[in-house]
Amino acid sequence: MLAVDMNLSVRIERWPLASAFTISRGSKTEAVVVVAELTDGPHRGRGECVPYARYGETPDGIVAAIEAMRPKLNENFDRAALRAAMPAGAARNALDCAYWDVNAKRVGRPVHELAGIVAPAPRVTAYTISLAAPAAMAAAAEVAAFRPLLKVKLGGADGKDGERIAAVRHGAPKAELIVDANEGWDEGNLARNLAACADCGVTLVEQPLPESRDDALVSAKRPIPVCADESVHDRASLERLAGKYDAVNVKLDKAGGLTEALALAAEAERGGFAIMVGCMVATSLSMAPAMLVAQRARFVDLDGPLLLARDRPGGLHYDGSLVYPPEGALWG
Repeated sequence: MLAVDMNLSVRIERWPLASAFTISRGSKTEAVVVVAELTDGPHRGRGECVPYARYGETPDGIVAAIEAMRPKLNENFDRAALRAAMPAGAARNALDCAYWDVNAKRVGRPVHELAGIVAPAPRVTAYTISLAAPAAMAAAAEVAAFRPLLKVKLGGADGKDGERIAAVRHGAPKAELIVDANEGWDEGNLARNLAACADCGVTLVEQPLPESRDDALVSAKRPIPVCADESVHDRASLERLAGKYDAVNVKLDKAGGLTEALALAAEAERGGFAIMVGCMVATSLSMAPAMLVAQRARFVDLDGPLLLARDRPGGLHYDGSLVYPPEGALWG
């Protein structure tokens, strides 16, 4: 438990992408992250988050939310108090992960031991194919065809998602495919798009409908398991997912930190949901805590650093699609 004399610093960082990253809601060329740092003098803990514009978060707003917690850090304040003081979201994620990190360094034990879970082992991560024209996605799939798991961004407004997934399957005939529509489909094209994905051997479809209209999934024919992403944040989200979804995508920026993410994954499993662990486009400082959740996940999507032009020193190690936890002092 952390107590008094904790110093806080917060900063916004920008990390260029290797190429443009496009989903149904738009495109970007850099990852904008917020880093919170807690120090007690000799020990430093860091947490990184990505403001999620889908939920109205901005970098400046996240910095302000973290700064607002500064007066509490001189009290007998810990992760449980943090959860009570802040809502789920990116700001709490950065602070929660910083608390885990600095506390682990103070006691000289790794975070996985403090959390009572096994040491993180390498996992196969998905590699993302950005939304583009079918021919461009086929070309990208051919380049990545050696990877065992590809995550395909769909949700185009032109009605060509069936062509897109067929083009990707042609380009990567042996890869396992999962699809992320990012709320880009509607009740009118849901059945057609799910059928097209089934025809191409897709294993899982993430968030096909907008969160506000996902009740249609209750009566929809689902030839493929459907995973909640934008419709799930923390444990409070689970009750309304029953009958609509078969899996949940646990992201620390949505859940509000590693503490809630681990609890969410455990409760979701008890409720019969399969677990996926996902990420925003960010550095290895964001991925390292998520690697602990990944140990219990059926699907792992922690390719954020692979999409950057450069990553932090000492970050996660990628051998093809096999991702290894950091070995140095990056986090945890």
